[in-house]
Amino acid sequence: MNRKNLIGVILSLLLFVGSFLLTGAASAYWNLAAFLVVVSGLCAAMLVSYPTAHIRNAFKVAKNAYTNGHVTPGEIVNTLLDLSVKSKVDGLLSLERSEARATSSFLKNGLILLVDNYKEEEIRETLNTEMAFFTLRRQQSERFFQTMAKMAPAFGVAGSVIGLIGLLMGINDTAVILKNIPVAFISTLYGLVLSNLVFSPIAENINYSTRVELLNQKLVLEGIVAISKEQNSYKLERKLASFLSPSEREGKTETLRRITRKYVEKRSSPLDVEDLVTPDEAREENDAAVSRVA
Repeated sequence: MNRKNLIGVILSLLLFVGSFLLTGAASAYWNLAAFLVVVSGLCAAMLVSYPTAHIRNAFKVAKNAYTNGHVTPGEIVNTLLDLSVKSKVDGLLSLERSEARATSSFLKNGLILLVDNYKEEEIRETLNTEMAFFTLRRQQSERFFQTMAKMAPAFGVAGSVIGLIGLLMGINDTAVILKNIPVAFISTLYGLVLSNLVFSPIAENINYSTRVELLNQKLVLEGIVAISKEQNSYKLERKLASFLSPSEREGKTETLRRITRKYVEKRSSPLDVEDLVTPDEAREENDAAVSRVA
């Protein structure tokens, strides 16, 4: 979660809680019996539905979805362009040293496939399989919180029924009535708040995080395949830019030129960069390289 979102959440929650305080009886909204009815019933239902290992994993996924920042597609494009130029300048095996600085485990696995000389079909099959099972695992965690969001209001209603039964049992006793009325109403409130303010947003955040990660993985897949085919780096830049929004595409050609110059300057002899950039740019870079070496 970025800083702007965090500030927005804090301000919204302050307003939400403040709306309860405006009634002048904030303590009336806390009832231990109602809270225990909803939470204990919800915990029991989830333990019946899922093994404890899956529950731990679901909460771990939810934590990572909020705490781990996503690598932007623009950063991935820059990394892939750098790897493309590097593979042409230093050879495909040089990418083995690039695994340590890979932006994700998915990219690292793709580089391993490249270095091990897997064919295009094998690379696509392996990485697509990894993407498919990644999606399934995330969907399981998302469904866990969707189930909690669906069950929480039901246990709120159960708490209301419990409160009403207690009220009827003490119909002739004012003290008993006053004791059970809060349980009947507040448990429903707890169920609704937990469902719509906690569990549903967590499930939606996991879904969003999964979609973002899948887009990044698809971008890596196409880049790895293009590098394995020794595709022209300029064409690769145009292809990968199609994954980006129009505003993010600006400057990618200049980024490719900068990366090319970086590797040209590392060479001790003139470099033929016709496969790295456009023909006009290649001639300019080669002339520059010749003058530097001379």
